[in-house]
Amino acid sequence: MRRRPSLGRIAVLYVTVTALMLTLLGRLWYLQVTTGPDYARAATQSRVRTVALPPVRGRILDVHGEPLVANQTRPQVSVDYMALIHQPDGGRAVLERLAGALGRPYREIADRARLCAADVPRPCWPGSPYQPITVADDVDVRTALWIAERQDEFPGVSTALRPVRTYPLGAAAAHLLGYLQPPSPDDPPGGPELVGRDGLESEYDRELAGRSGVRQMAVDSTGKVTGLIREEDPRPGDSLVTSIDARIQRIAHRALTRAVEGARKRGEPADAGAAVVLEAATGRVTALADYPSYDPEVWTGGVSQHDYETLPLVSGAVLGQWAPGSTWKVTSAAAAATAGYALRDTYDCPGAYTVGGRAFHNFDGIALGRMDMRRALVVSCDTIFYRLADKMWRHDGGLKPVRRPRDPMQAMAGQFGFGVPTGVDLPHEAAGRVPDRAWKKASWAATRTANCRRARTGYPDVPDRARAAYLKRLADENCRSGGVWRAGDAANFAIGQGDVLVTPLQLARGYAALANGGTVFSPRIGKAVVGPGGKVVRTVTPPVVGRIDVPRKTLRYIRDSLKGVPREGTAAAAFKGFPFKRLSVAGKTGTAEAYGRHDTSWFASFAPAAHPKYVVVVVVSQGGTGATAAAPAAREIWEGVYDLHPAKKKKDAGKKKTGKKSGEKHKRAR
Repeated sequence: MRRRPSLGRIAVLYVTVTALMLTLLGRLWYLQVTTGPDYARAATQSRVRTVALPPVRGRILDVHGEPLVANQTRPQVSVDYMALIHQPDGGRAVLERLAGALGRPYREIADRARLCAADVPRPCWPGSPYQPITVADDVDVRTALWIAERQDEFPGVSTALRPVRTYPLGAAAAHLLGYLQPPSPDDPPGGPELVGRDGLESEYDRELAGRSGVRQMAVDSTGKVTGLIREEDPRPGDSLVTSIDARIQRIAHRALTRAVEGARKRGEPADAGAAVVLEAATGRVTALADYPSYDPEVWTGGVSQHDYETLPLVSGAVLGQWAPGSTWKVTSAAAAATAGYALRDTYDCPGAYTVGGRAFHNFDGIALGRMDMRRALVVSCDTIFYRLADKMWRHDGGLKPVRRPRDPMQAMAGQFGFGVPTGVDLPHEAAGRVPDRAWKKASWAATRTANCRRARTGYPDVPDRARAAYLKRLADENCRSGGVWRAGDAANFAIGQGDVLVTPLQLARGYAALANGGTVFSPRIGKAVVGPGGKVVRTVTPPVVGRIDVPRKTLRYIRDSLKGVPREGTAAAAFKGFPFKRLSVAGKTGTAEAYGRHDTSWFASFAPAAHPKYVVVVVVSQGGTGATAAAPAAREIWEGVYDLHPAKKKKDAGKKKTGKKSGEKHKRAR
């Protein structure tokens, strides 16, 4: 007979089962009631993906409404990254077929379709993997339609007509306008798929970008899209109207390019340059050209790492810093007048002047006799400015300076706006340098250890023995100098040499202040931001940031003096045959020396001389003298702005003699 289980065992079993059931019920209560909302929220979040819908970016226009940056609708081919990676081979077969259809290498398409990472070079996609990744945006319509009709062969591939950024001026305005790139990890999430990275595209990015739309999609646990939850349309960006004149911008770029190429033909290693055209009375920028430049279309479709590393992305007009040479003498002349030296008095211009026991020479060591300040500016006599600087340095206490306001020459340079950024509406700008006693002391303290070490060891790593010896002497002098501002420093400062540095835009602003009677502006390129419907959202006005505190008659004297430079002075050869009766140009050449490099060529000018409308400044790095490289380029710009080309006038005159009507209309500068 089988024995029946005891009541005790049955009781234990019931208690155990009951305890397990109560525990299970308690756990279910905790999961569903207590923490249920948290899990539901987490599940919802994990199955919703948000994609930004890009708006149409606003245009950038010149002062007459001509597009500087526009949008052109082109067929684009994009891939769905999530759809590709869920294919058995990770999408390789699809990308290979796509590359064949587009006539591109597979590697190019695959690189553009991959996600960016620290070890992934350009090109790559830095955005969300749930956004369409454009792999080709210069596809012809027939190819795009052919791909769209074969979705079974190209799963995860889509085609669409989308706006692509175009730059009608090409290389003529690349640095001025900037470019677009996908956002970086540092940019806030949810923004546009392309953001401005330089120039006006960056400075006015918020207005130009518009507002992105939103598309929320439901996805399953593997990341596949299962439905559309919500969609909000994007808002188009505003347009930017600028003070740039596209015609003058092209003229400035062409003249600058020819100046660099011409300098190279003469044997100069010209390697960079810039040209600036400003409105003298308003501080608005009319043209801003750089050399070297590049075609910003290179950014379309993604740039390779190699191309990116070789692009000349630095704007010489706002970031390039060079010693200004004799163009600086207008500030020194104003400082001398403020210090009590009469501009109409006569001064001797010897071939050399001794400062601190060292002979400082005139250009080519030529003695030019006695002259007033007007003539000193016209023929660019260095020794007169050496003498004035030496006297002011001694009056300031020499090696033992007295406590008083800043030296007159440094103070005047500050009034002209040098030594600080201009504040132009561009994302990056250099400050230049106005050295003085305090700067030299601080510079000596910062470099003393290195200079003293080099004074002992020399420069064995420099192959040129003469240069190595010079650098060793310089290091020894800097080691022992104690950072004292010497008479030689003051002499070099007076002629724009030594440690003085300016940007082309700073020099243009300083000459604009001279031309307009003393008002210093913070230059502006933008004029107005205009909404998609044509309504002006806001206007942009160049603010006044300072004044040159000298009598107006002093500035008038300097302006009148500069009229002689292109007629009979240092720029006469460059302006030979120029129609001064039609346009009176005033200006100043500058030839800045730098040890181990060829001379920097400068020309700063304004016209019409009596009532200046524009300021034109040109610099050619390692281009030779101011008269041989920069001055001819400035002349070409003036001739283009006012339509003064002599060859063209002769041709038109010939047509009139033969009874033919000229198709060219005479254009006056705006």
